[in-house]
Amino acid sequence: MHAIILFAHGSRDPLWHKPIQAVAERITQRSPSTVVRCAYLELTEPDLPHVANSLVAEGATSLCVVPMFLGVGRHAREDLPALVQTLKTSHPTVEITCQPAVGEQDALLDLLAEIALR
Repeated sequence: MHAIILFAHGSRDPLWHKPIQAVAERITQRSPSTVVRCAYLELTEPDLPHVANSLVAEGATSLCVVPMFLGVGRHAREDLPALVQTLKTSHPTVEITCQPAVGEQDALLDLLAEIALR
């Protein structure tokens, strides 16, 4: 089983996570067979290790982490690679990949420019 983990910062505000969950719902609508979960760095549960461990326990053989960060700050440059490396060490038989942060992807940058021009 392949799974996608949408990884975001987190917030104390209980409504903050709604856009991340909306992306997960849209993935499920477009690809019902795709397993997708949300995970957070801090202030919001569940965290990345918990989600990854749960997916592996459910039978995931590959995980793709999608960092839902617009800016590529310390969390995306330092914290996330360390977390992913720890997961790879903990689950050596599982293929674990990490996409570039969404804020580095041309498709999103083009969409944001289109929205601003409306």
